Parts: sequence; C-alpha cells; structure tokens
Amino acid sequence: MRCRRVACLLLCMFGACSASKPNFVVLFADDLGFGDLGCYGHPSSLTPNLDRLAAAGLRFTDFYSTSPVCSPSRASLLTGRYQTRSGIYPGVFYPGSIGGLPLNETTIAEMLKSQGYATAIMGKWHLGYGDKGKFLPTKQGFDEYLGIPYSHDQGPCQNLTCFPPDIKCFGFCDIGTVTVPLVHNENIKQQPVNFLELEKAYSDFGTSFITNSAKNKKPFFLYYPSHHTHYPQYAGSGAAGRSLRGPFGDSLLELDDTVGNLMSTLEKTGEINNTLVFFASDNGPELMRMSRGGNSGLLKCGKGTTYEGGMREPAIAYWQGVIKPGVTHEMASTLDVLPTIANLAGAALPPVTLDGFDMAEILFNHGKSKREVMMYYPIFLDEKYGLFALRLGKYKAHFYTEGAPHSATTPDQDCPGTAIFKTHDPPLIFDLEADPSERYPLPLNDRPDIQVVLEQIKNAKAQFEATMVFGESQISKGSDPNLEPCCNPGCSPKPTCCHC
Repeated sequence: MRCRRVACLLLCMFGACSASKPNFVVLFADDLGFGDLGCYGHPSSLTPNLDRLAAAGLRFTDFYSTSPVCSPSRASLLTGRYQTRSGIYPGVFYPGSIGGLPLNETTIAEMLKSQGYATAIMGKWHLGYGDKGKFLPTKQGFDEYLGIPYSHDQGPCQNLTCFPPDIKCFGFCDIGTVTVPLVHNENIKQQPVNFLELEKAYSDFGTSFITNSAKNKKPFFLYYPSHHTHYPQYAGSGAAGRSLRGPFGDSLLELDDTVGNLMSTLEKTGEINNTLVFFASDNGPELMRMSRGGNSGLLKCGKGTTYEGGMREPAIAYWQGVIKPGVTHEMASTLDVLPTIANLAGAALPPVTLDGFDMAEILFNHGKSKREVMMYYPIFLDEKYGLFALRLGKYKAHFYTEGAPHSATTPDQDCPGTAIFKTHDPPLIFDLEADPSERYPLPLNDRPDIQVVLEQIKNAKAQFEATMVFGESQISKGSDPNLEPCCNPGCSPKPTCCHC
C-alpha cells in the first residue's frame, strides 16, 4: 500500500491524480532512423498518428538506444541495464540460439505484475527462443504474447508481397532455416506467418487486450516492438501503395495505422487520460538498403555504428492532459523507461545495478534530465576495449571508431564495413549541439576548455567501467538447428517439414 500512496502522490504532484494506477503503452520501431518520421522532418513519410502524438506530447531530440543492433537494445529497454550486464552481446540472437535474456533478469513486465498489472506483448521479441521456448515473453513476465520471436528476415521471406501489383520482396533473407513462425503465448499458431495479415492480427490483439483490461478494471502494460520498418518491408492491403515513399513508406504507414487504432481504443475505453504512451526505435537505419533502409537525417552513419545515426533515435512521450506539448533537448535513453514506469506505478525497483534514471521531471515539467552521461557500445563488444564512445553533456568522445556493413552505400567513408577499426588517442571530441553530424572534431591543442572536458570525460569513463561487471555472453553460446521453432516437433526433413 505504501508504494501505491507514493505513486499517487507523485502523480498528483504533476497534475495526474487518478483513482487507479496508470497504464503504459510502449511502442518500439525496428531500424527506424532519426530522420524517418514526418514530425522529425521527413518530407514524404506519412505518419499522421505519430505526428499527432508528437504535436500533443513531448518530442525528444537527444534520445538514445544502448546498441546499434536489435537484441542488445531490446534487453536494455526491458531491464533498464546495459546489455553488457545481462550478457546480450555480441550481435543478436538467431532462430536456433541456445541462449536468451537470462530468466533472472527483471523486465518491466515482471516488475508491473507484482503491482497487479495485466501485461502483453505483440510483435518482435528477439531475446531468445531456446529449448522448448524457455526464453519466450511468457517466461519473462508477460501474460500474453503474439508475435515472431526474432527478426522477420531470419528465415525464408521471399513470399512477402510489398507493393501492388503483387511484386515480391527481394533481399537477403536467411535460407536453410525454418520458415518464420507466428507464436501465440508458447504455441506456434502459423508457420510460415502470413505477413500481409500480420499487422491486422497485431492491431486486433492490442485493441482487444486494452479493451479487456479496461473492462476488468486492471491497469495494463502493452509492449509493441514492431517489425516495421526492418528490411525487407511488407505492408498489407490497407497500406500498400498508400505512401509517397514506396515499400519503406508503406511499411511505416502500416505501423502508424496500428498506433492510431491503439489510441482510438484508449479513447473508447476511457483510458486515454490514464495512460502513458511512449514511442522510440531500437537502433538506426540500415543504410545499406538505400531507399528501403531508412534515414538518419542529419546524423552520421546508421545501424551497426556508434556514430549518432546508429544509436540516437526518435522518441515521443504522450499522456493526454498530463504531458504538455513541447520539445525537449535533454538527454534520455531506453534505459530510463523502466525506472520511470516503476516510479509512476509505485513499483519497487529491481534489486540490481540499474543504468537508467526516472524521467518524470522531463516528462511533466519539461525540466532537467538526471542523465549526464551516455555510453556507446559497438555490436561486437568485448571487455578488452569496452566503450567505443561516451557523451558527457553536449560533448561526445570517440575512443574507437569502426564502420559496419549495415551502413554501407553512403558517401561518408567512415560508415561502411570497409572503414576499419581505429583507436583514437586522444579521442575525437565533438560538440553535438553545434555539430550533431559529427563532422568537425574539436581541436585540443589551442583549447584549454576542451582539455578540461577531455579530463572530465576520461574520469566519467573510468568511473563507469570500474563498476561494469560483464555478464556471461548469451549469444556466444552458439546455435543448435534443433532449437529452431517448428510447429511439427520431431518431423523430417527439417526445416521444410515445419509447415502448418
């Protein structure tokens, strides 16, 4: 009861008194860049619902994920901890991965269940499947799950239809593995999944969950990690051909349509004034796909790199009648979502080292962030090198730089995989307020003030790394084809027999 009273007092402080606990809807796009949304300046993206949330809510200009690829960034969002602590490195999980998000990690869903919340996830999990589905969301605090347990290109996906008149997707989807399954709770509902009806299934699932939770007078947490706009794009009949931006734009529009359906349901159920809606993206755009890979706007490079385009994301917070419209330039991160939700729900924080901070002051007062530092870890991190970069206030220092195949095709020679690993001693330092594109390293020799900044950055790095305990790598445990999800267990020959 004490936690409930504390939460109520906190909400009343910010003008959000309610007889019931607040609800939470977290929307997480896939490979969406800083420059991809209409409200972030893209001239041809059609995102009316997200644009409305941004116009009536709080839009972030300095919001970060913790990794330039999927699995680590998702782990950090759900646990409030850098992926190094939970062992979600290096790289991402695959259909037959042996490891997954450790079951002793506390997710947002597990934290909220202790407070009587109904919890559900729809979409891309990508935190492990494991033996007999041991790492699925229903093992990590979610009451219900509908989705694909990993990226939709991690299986044969040439059957995708993206754009009239029935033009098939092209791309480098994985072959020699099982077709992509649709999982409901812990059972495979469909294999291969029908991508063109998938978004409608998600929308129906999400609206039903909100409606039933409201009917049962239960506070709820809905997590929607979308497959859109990861390559190869797909879009159902309601979105295909409707945007000005081709397959990527259609995919983005279909995501936006689902956001609109969820918001309408919140209004119909009377929960709109008691729900925090938070939108962000897992990492930057996959520039190697050119016009079908997303756009990082004025930020440097994209997915796979520790430049700003790889980890600085669009983010929007909306709570009708509670969060005042505006734009914040305060630094924040996916790490901060769990502590913020815990505070608002009156839930106890997990008894582990957390890397996030409560964002209440930013959200409700447009005030200062508690976050002073942001760490940048690469895809293939190890303890020998640790951080690649660090941001302290408006300054960012690169200790190491490296390109990535995900960010190929751009004119910038620092972005592609051919940009080899480099050590910078002294580090490259950029003023991200004056130079968000990271084009002009600050001179150290004739700038005593920057020398002071450099020492502060080095101290912050040393203090952080002294407290970092690397968890056992879950991804390095490898893969076993026998663990690939199959709707006909024990059938032969696998993977072609996994069809239902």
